[in-house]
Amino acid sequence: MRIRFAFLTALLLSGMALPAGAETVQGALPPDTVPPAAAPPAATPPPEAPTKQGRLDQLFTELKRERNEKAAERIAGRIWSEWNQSGSASIDLMMQWAQKATEDQKFDVALDFLDQVVTLQPDYAEGWNRRATVHFMMKNYGKSMADIDRTLQLEPRHFGALSGLAQIMAETGHKQSALEAWQKVLAIYPMMRSAQNQVSTLSEELAGEGI
Repeated sequence: MRIRFAFLTALLLSGMALPAGAETVQGALPPDTVPPAAAPPAATPPPEAPTKQGRLDQLFTELKRERNEKAAERIAGRIWSEWNQSGSASIDLMMQWAQKATEDQKFDVALDFLDQVVTLQPDYAEGWNRRATVHFMMKNYGKSMADIDRTLQLEPRHFGALSGLAQIMAETGHKQSALEAWQKVLAIYPMMRSAQNQVSTLSEELAGEGI
């Protein structure tokens, strides 16, 4: 987000009436008249703090331009950090509980927490993406794709959700759709190695099949 700096300098000049009969010189002030002091310039307002959207926009610009794989990974990590911030302590806590349940393969428990997350904060893209991931791990591909769709409506640049979509397409035999999803990932995150590999592999397979 562009930060605009406003500089305002006010200069106030007030004229003094000459007493009757006083002799004046062209361009000079009357005797014993003190020139008015210029008003001090207005204080420069502090720079406007970038919003979450502004920070993400800048990070995505950097991610697209970066050609060093490790540097790109660090930028992607910062993007994930922004995505994970819900702005609500209770939502963040439920996300942590859902993550722990997922790691313990207690998928039903994880879904209970994530159902609450998307109900309480439906505009939080990462809640939908996390639930899509759990559905994917349970092989509930239809439900996973529905949550991926919602994630991408809220954040079209979500390369994690696009990667999940590509994997579902590949696992269900839709190679062309999988290829297209991975290509979208690379348009956002050109240095993602797994996406590069998948595009290469799928392109070769489809070429061999005459598509």
